[in-house]
Amino acid sequence: MGLEDNIFLEKGVLATNAQLVERACKLGELAGRTIATAADARELLGLTKHV
Repeated sequence: MGLEDNIFLEKGVLATNAQLVERACKLGELAGRTIATAADARELLGLTKHV
């Protein structure tokens, strides 16, 4: 299940995509993970930034 499959932040409270991403990042950090920046993700995936 991806973020796009969930529309609630909690029971009865609709979430925005930004809120869901913030929660995912927080959970990752609590699990001891480092959160990639957009630049990190582009580098990991071998993508170039379009200007």
